[in-house]
Amino acid sequence: MRSRLILWVLAIALLVALPPVMTAIGQTFYIDLVRRIMILAIAAVSLNLILGYGGLVSFGHAAYLGIGAYSVGILAFYGFTNGWLQWAVAIGASALVALAIGAVSIRTSGVYFIMITLAFTQMLYYLGISLEEFGGDDGMRLKAKSQFAGLIDLREPITFYYLALVLMLASVYLVYRIVNSRFGVVLRAAKSNEARTRAIGFPPYPYRLAAFVMAGAMCGLAGALYANHTNYIVPGLMSWQHSGDLMFMVILGGMASTAGPVLGAFAFIFTEEFLKVLLNWVAPIFGKRDWAEYWAILMGPVLVLSVIFFRRGLAGIFYKPDA
Repeated sequence: MRSRLILWVLAIALLVALPPVMTAIGQTFYIDLVRRIMILAIAAVSLNLILGYGGLVSFGHAAYLGIGAYSVGILAFYGFTNGWLQWAVAIGASALVALAIGAVSIRTSGVYFIMITLAFTQMLYYLGISLEEFGGDDGMRLKAKSQFAGLIDLREPITFYYLALVLMLASVYLVYRIVNSRFGVVLRAAKSNEARTRAIGFPPYPYRLAAFVMAGAMCGLAGALYANHTNYIVPGLMSWQHSGDLMFMVILGGMASTAGPVLGAFAFIFTEEFLKVLLNWVAPIFGKRDWAEYWAILMGPVLVLSVIFFRRGLAGIFYKPDA
């Protein structure tokens, strides 16, 4: 336990020190890159609550990322730039959609659950494409970043960076407290043996549904942050490919572990960036200018090998996962 705490302190210290160090050496690109990773880590942490601890293989989790982003974008489109309002709507809308999807899908299990969550996500994706007023398939530009009455200025990259860091750590701590509460014990018990959990008087359905809604709300917050990070919102944010990326982050980092989703997010995005640089370096040898778009071809084998050799995920290198 003490070694985990030391590792967390070192990791947090490194993340806190990164902006001034990168600014000093003129590599501010990494501030934006790590901020993006931390935002996606929040989404991965939320997915870990239902996938790692609840055993619910949701292939539609990116839907809440898109709902949170579009909530901010649409409100800004109509002139509502108050961040407290935008983010409350993003969280609330994501929670309501998660409640509707979960109420139907959690009654099933296995491949049926996967297909239902996937179907709902594709429905929302095509809904985003059909909204011509908000850019349709081309997406929409965020008219103004969320405003917090002078308390937080998201136009300042370093300020935004530290806000993302605080919210990422808060999401990790929140999920940690949830899974180690009585509620979390029932959720994990239902994953291990649903029949026995029901037999001792704890019906899994309401616990799973509550976890599903909490995960959706948390991912909606990540979506609100992501909209402010990119300044551009596209329906593709809700596609099943993005859900797959979030799932890979959780599996790569280590399911049912506190640090796993964060480690997975950092490893996934850094590997993606490394492969893009590598392909662009190799391309001129074959008379090509840009091969960065083909990074996913190499990412597939890397992920397969990581699952084979790190069966407990990256978190298993440092400690045994929580479940």
